[in-house]
Amino acid sequence: MISDIMKSAESRMQKSIESLKNELTKIRTGRAHPSLLDHISVDYYGSMMALSQVANIAIEDARTLSITPWEKPMVAVIEKAILKSDLGLNPAVAGTVIRVPVPALTEERRRDLVKVVKNEAEGARVAIRNIRRDANGELKALEKDKTISEDEERRAEDNVQKLTDKYIKEVEAVFEKKEKDLMAI
Repeated sequence: MISDIMKSAESRMQKSIESLKNELTKIRTGRAHPSLLDHISVDYYGSMMALSQVANIAIEDARTLSITPWEKPMVAVIEKAILKSDLGLNPAVAGTVIRVPVPALTEERRRDLVKVVKNEAEGARVAIRNIRRDANGELKALEKDKTISEDEERRAEDNVQKLTDKYIKEVEAVFEKKEKDLMAI
């Protein structure tokens, strides 16, 4: 019983960390990275598809992405989708290849992005604390039903707290790494 609650809490905390990392990949640093375009969808013969499903995205150099659509008519559609996105990128078309230069970040923009990263990290911390609260609630219910003793409940709550501390530290590490990436020129 207690081990099931602990496993459930740990897997949910791990998912919170993965979610945070996933959200942070969308926040760009000064370097070009294909995941920058992950959330862009294009109209592919009447249905919306992810850009990566209709074209090959590659890194040309540190500040340039190159997109090669699998079909020639998709060039204009992809260019329009990138322009409409909230990324502030200006693609340049050269035949069937679309080059997307990633501009360098200004100091002010870097600070704004650090604030966004800080908010994402705080959201992950809150999610982890909510998981702790849920796990402790389940443990209290077990103790109230006389399924486990008070001592077992206390020990389990201590373990849940240790787990929470571990994942909060992991959130801090992910945040600091992203902050360092953003502030590096």
